Amino acid sequence: MDVIALDLEGTLISDAESQRPRPGLRKFLVACKKMAGRVVMFTAVKEDRFRAVARSLVNRRYVPPWFENMEYISWSGFKKDLRFIPRANPELAVLVDDYPDFVLSEQVHRWIKVESFQSPYSCYDTELSRVLKILEQMNE
Repeated sequence: MDVIALDLEGTLISDAESQRPRPGLRKFLVACKKMAGRVVMFTAVKEDRFRAVARSLVNRRYVPPWFENMEYISWSGFKKDLRFIPRANPELAVLVDDYPDFVLSEQVHRWIKVESFQSPYSCYDTELSRVLKILEQMNE
C-alpha cells in the first residue's frame, strides 16, 4: 500500500472542537507511517483548522511531531475520491474513515470502516488497534 488516507473527526479524534484523541492514536500513527510510503489527511475539516488541531495534538504529545505538517488533501464535492490524492494510484491507497457517505461506491474495497469515536468516550476503545491489524494484513 502506497498511501494511507486518514479522516480526522470521528476517526482519529472526537471532533475539531473538543479534540479528544482516540485511545492508541500515537501508536496507530507511528505504525501507519512505517507501513505506507505516505500518510495523508483526508478530512472535511478545512486545512487551517486541521493545522491548528494538529498543532494542539502535537503540543499535548498525543501525536508524533510530523502530524502537524502531514500532507493535507484538498477536495470538493460530496465524496472522498482517492483520485484526489496527487501522484497516487487509487488501487494502492486506503481510506480510513468513519463516515460511509463519503466513500465512492467503486472505491468501497479501498475503505476501512471505523466505528465513530463519539460520546460517551471510552478509554477502552480499541478501534485503532483493530484497524491497524487490517492495514497490516492488507500490506502483506
